[in-house]
This record gives sequence, structure tokens and C-alpha cells, in this order.
Amino acid sequence: MSPQIIGLLGFAALMVLILLRVPVAVALGLVGVAGYAAIDGWERAFLVLGATPFDLASGYSLSVVPLFILMGVVAARSGMSRELFAAANAQFAGRRGALAMATIGACAGFGAICGSSLATAATMTRIAVPEMRRYGYDERLAAASVASGGTLGILIPPSVILVIYAIIAEESVPQLFAAALIPGVLAALLHVAVIWILVRIRPELAPPSPVMPWRERLAAIAGMWKIGVLFFLAVVGIYLGWFSPTEAAAVGAFGAIVIAAATRAITLKELVGAFLETVATTAMLFFVVLGAFLFAYFVVQTQLPVALVAWVEGLDLAPALVILALVVFYIALGCYLDSISMILITVPVFLPLAVHLGYSPVWFGILLVVVVEVGLITPPVGMNIFVIRAQLPDIPLGAVYRGIVPFLAADAALVLLLLAVPAVALWLPGVLY
Repeated sequence: MSPQIIGLLGFAALMVLILLRVPVAVALGLVGVAGYAAIDGWERAFLVLGATPFDLASGYSLSVVPLFILMGVVAARSGMSRELFAAANAQFAGRRGALAMATIGACAGFGAICGSSLATAATMTRIAVPEMRRYGYDERLAAASVASGGTLGILIPPSVILVIYAIIAEESVPQLFAAALIPGVLAALLHVAVIWILVRIRPELAPPSPVMPWRERLAAIAGMWKIGVLFFLAVVGIYLGWFSPTEAAAVGAFGAIVIAAATRAITLKELVGAFLETVATTAMLFFVVLGAFLFAYFVVQTQLPVALVAWVEGLDLAPALVILALVVFYIALGCYLDSISMILITVPVFLPLAVHLGYSPVWFGILLVVVVEVGLITPPVGMNIFVIRAQLPDIPLGAVYRGIVPFLAADAALVLLLLAVPAVALWLPGVLY
């Protein structure tokens, strides 16, 4: 049996295990080791199995992940997200649908220091949805604005998923952070535009917001200084060349702790809880990454990426059509897999194809993350939607899905813009680096 056939059987086995609810990390590891053994023997497979955890644990580049997670957890527990929502609401005050627009702005800002879509959605659900309900917002718009806004958390830097992509693809974290900034801002603006259009077509979805005096607006803006300091340390510090990504993550995490403690926004008990949450989240994430590395070694042995490139060349398709087909594939895959699993499983196969077609791996990473965002709010999985439903079980799942549909148009517009104008993602890293 040829290595390519073994590779295809391995992918089929992986999908079956995932559909059987086997944990993704376990499924990746089992298929990776068994497939490697089928090609190169059990002795070599066990050598890889023994060496990979050590290589992963000793990798300096991965230390950035728990530090960024810690920064986001401390920020969430110390109430910075609530201050950010108040500031965003002040900017949209006086407009119909202001609270929904403020939710998008707050999700974008909180994503800038959290780096996790699920954490952003969970945090803003507790803050924004009760406010929107109190003012009589339609529950579809309230839930959908949080679910779609939460997807901005994995695009706007610092993004944990971009760090994972950088490690798998062996690309520069600073360049990926720079490439994600403009698409992240555009994504937020497109989501706000969707709300603006919706409330004008259907005014009953959201009541008009009372006008807020400029003094109160400025006071609310000043209240988000903590977020501004952390963003400057963790992201702008990288852009200016002051810190490496790991140093910036360490400075940002330490800064979050100092700010929270100095403003008495977090107790010692809550800080200990933040450390424990960080350890649990990091361990879960690294377990998945370990399985992905084992699976990636298997994929390399199968020579599937080389075979895929040769097959696409034989089809003689335009590169844009190939990338468009990959986008459709990822959207379909997002209905069944979470974002990190999609990236870890597919990047070893599809990145060589994209590079062969002449696309930048940095651009491909940003496109991939944007498309993965769509998977977070599409049925039947839609992880962001289930996070919201877990906290608001009284909102029917069908109502949330119907509310999401207009926001999918914003994601589609951003994908088309990236396909048509790659400079949207590549201009800033080209200027900075």
C-alpha cells in the first residue's frame, strides 16, 4: 500500500474518531502514531512519540501561549471587559442599536488582550446581553451580536490561534500580528455596519439609544486606560521592536497583574484562580498541539502535500479558484470541528499548496483565521453559539442561528476582500518588517 493511500485512510480514520466524540488530541495522536508506524515501522513511530513531548515542552516559542492566556484571564477577572463595554457604548450613544454596536466594539477591544474567541464570547455574554434585554432589544440581535463579535477575539492581535499557526507553519509571530491588525479592524467595522443596516430596515429590533453628554463620553473613554496600556505593551511593543513576542507576552501578563492589583480590581484568591485557569487552559491546548505534531509527522511521511500539489497542477486551475475551493472546504469543515483543530489538522497539507501557487504564508494564515471565524458561528457546531446558550438557555437555538445569518455576510465580504486585495493583510507587515 502506497504512503499516499495510507495518508488518505489516516484522514478518514481521524474524521471517524472525531465524529465518534473521541477527544481531538487523542484522535490526532492515535492516527499520527499508527499511521507513522504503518509507513516506517513501530520502532521509528515510538521514537517520534517519545521525542515529540520533550521537544514541545522545551520549545521557547510556545512559552508565549500561557503568558497571553494569563493576561487575558486576569483582564477578564478584574472587570476590564465591563469598562471596555461602557467606553464602547459611550461612542455609539444616541444611535439606534447602540448597545449591539458597543458589543462589537467591546469584543474587538477585549479580543486584543484576550486572544480567545470563546473567552470573549463568554465574557461579553454576561455583560452585554443583560443590558440589551433591559432596554428591549430583540433576543436574536442580542445573542448574534455577541456570538459574531466574539469571533474577533481570534483575529485581532495578540491572538493565540495566530501563535499556534506561526508554530505549525514556522512563520514570524510579529509579521502575523501585523498582518492581522487591519483585517481585524475591518471585520469589526463590517459587523457594526451590519447592525446599522439591520436596525434601519427593522427598527423593532433595537430601540433608540439616549444621547450621552460629551463629558460622560470622555469619562467612559478614560476608563479604558487599562486596556490601552496592555495593548501597547503586548502588541505595539512588538511592532516597535521593543520586545520579542515572548517578552511582550510576559510584560503584558505582569502588567495586567500589577494594574489589577493596584486598582484593587482583583483579590489574591481571584488571582490564584486566574493562575489555575491559565494552567488548565494551557495544558488542554498543549495536549492538542502535541497530537497535532504527531499527526503532522505522519502527513510528512505520506507525501500527501507533494501529491496534492501535483494533482492541482494537473487540473490546470487558476490559483484563485483553488484558494476559493479551500475557503469553501474550510467553511464546511467548520461545521464539525473547532478552530484550533481545523488549523492543526489542515495546515501541514494545504500550506505547501498555497505557497506553491504563489501565495504568501502570512496572507494564507490571515485568510485561514478569517474563514475559521465563520466556523465558530455556523451550525451545527458553532462553538460561540453554544457558549452563549450555556449561559442563556432560555434563548432558543434557532433564534440565535437566524440572528447570525446577516453577520455571515460581513465575514463573506472580508474573505472576498482578502482574496481580491491581498495587500489588506500584507501592507502593514511589509512596512514594519
